[in-house]
Amino acid sequence: MGGGAGGGAYRVGGGVSPPTVLTHVRPRYTEDALQTRIQGSVMLELIVRENGVPDTIRVVRSLDPGGLDMEAVQAVRQWRFRPGRIDGAPVDVFVTVMVNFHLY
Repeated sequence: MGGGAGGGAYRVGGGVSPPTVLTHVRPRYTEDALQTRIQGSVMLELIVRENGVPDTIRVVRSLDPGGLDMEAVQAVRQWRFRPGRIDGAPVDVFVTVMVNFHLY
C-alpha cells in the first residue's frame, strides 16, 4: 500500500524521486486521424507502481476522443519504468505523461 496522501501513491518531490522510462512504445495513428491530419499531444495522469508498471491511466487533456486518446493510453500501458523511490526503496508514484502525435 502506498504511503502518499490518503495512503495512495506519492507525488514527486520532498524526497520522492520520479520514475524514469525504460521501455517506450510509440502510439499508433488511427486512419481517421491521418485523414484529418490531427497533430498534438494527449496528457495522461497515471500511477507508476513500485514494480515499474503503469496503472490507473486517465486522459487529462484530450486530442482526439475518437481515437488518438485511446491509442495513447494503449501505448503507455506497454511502457515500463524504473520506479520512483524514497530512501532507495521503490514506491508507487503519481505522474503526468505527454504522448505526442506528429505527422512527418
